[in-house]
Amino acid sequence: MTFHTWLLFAATAFVLSAMPGPNMMHVMSTSIRYGLLRSVGVMTGCMLAIVLVVIASLAGMAGILVASPRLFMVLRVIGAAYLVFLGVRVWRARDVADSDGADMACVPAVTMRALFRDGFLTGISNPKLLLFAAAFLPQFINPAAPRMPQYVTLVMTFAMVEVFWYVVYASGGRVLSAWLRTPEVHRIFCLVTGLVFIGFGAMLLLTQV
Repeated sequence: MTFHTWLLFAATAFVLSAMPGPNMMHVMSTSIRYGLLRSVGVMTGCMLAIVLVVIASLAGMAGILVASPRLFMVLRVIGAAYLVFLGVRVWRARDVADSDGADMACVPAVTMRALFRDGFLTGISNPKLLLFAAAFLPQFINPAAPRMPQYVTLVMTFAMVEVFWYVVYASGGRVLSAWLRTPEVHRIFCLVTGLVFIGFGAMLLLTQV
């Protein structure tokens, strides 16, 4: 792989990762509710899921999903259901607040393990990521050179880009947290965040590959 090819991949991944999706929204909302440090649990879960999905794609799992539309549909329904579940959970908790209204939170306090689990399930709930990785990564592979070092380089680059944007979204969420201490703003935020997750689930279920 030439430096020019790697740079093109890094730039493309940078733009794609910047787009708000379920992972970024989950990282930001967790930072708002629990703080920047605790959002690391969600970041780690999301990142592990993405790396596993990319590895599975390179190993041929994407081809299996293409060859088995029924299996792909089952995974897509499960993924969509989980995103809707997240949305409903946040939406229903919109009135949670301390008695003095000083510390707003969309959900009760959770452990780092629970945050990691939610991040992992959010990251792995979209089977389309497999197909995307299968179509995207090979475009930057030099078939005349050993492939494994190139795959490792691409996966590591993509992971670093994702982490960068996770930190950006989490930091932005932390800045917004003070503004969201107002009960009315807090309820609106939870409603909007819940609807966004439900919307992601609906898009995942309805959009044709």
